[in-house]
Amino acid sequence: MNVLVAEDEQRIATLLAEGLRERGFKVTKVNRGDDALDLASSEFFDALVLDVMMPGADGFTVVEQLRKRGVGSLILMLTARGEVPDRINGLNAGADDYMTKPFSVDEVAARLRAMARRHQGVAAHICQVGSVALNLLAREAHVAGRRVDLTTREFTLLECLMQSPGKAISRPQLTQTVWHYNFDTGTNIVDVYIKRLREKLGEEGNLIQTVRGVGYMMQAC
Repeated sequence: MNVLVAEDEQRIATLLAEGLRERGFKVTKVNRGDDALDLASSEFFDALVLDVMMPGADGFTVVEQLRKRGVGSLILMLTARGEVPDRINGLNAGADDYMTKPFSVDEVAARLRAMARRHQGVAAHICQVGSVALNLLAREAHVAGRRVDLTTREFTLLECLMQSPGKAISRPQLTQTVWHYNFDTGTNIVDVYIKRLREKLGEEGNLIQTVRGVGYMMQAC
């Protein structure tokens, strides 16, 4: 599980990060709320552990802004403020769980795994490469939390590429999957749609690579 830890107290941040790594988690550590907001908006994390009282932006603000941007990462708030109103504010802002200090790293790890199990069904419907995410149920695309409007064909084409990152997919395969051979395989319709996708994805459009003589590939991150 890829986890972002945002905690301004260096000793606690180090203890938590090292403890989670020892228990099999991949951990990135930041000390400011605004850094957590920027990083979680541009990169994919399975879960975030956020302190409430941080410089830059407090934990409540980070949670609220991430949810507004469409970031669906699991969020565990970890703070010394254990009053009921604070817990309610955190959960209402979009957090999934709440713990107070002092804490046990074992319990933090257990809660992260429990949250992942509860959301396993939801996660199965999310396909993500880099900061490009597809919600396969809602048929919605997001880039770094920003909603991108795609046509049905564009979405299906992007889904086909993202389901097999790092694998070249031929133009005939893409034509069959997206258009069901309604078009002659010699047409340039695939190239036209790839160009549209790249434009709509902005900088992340560079993840769609041309494989000369074959077709296209979504670069694995």
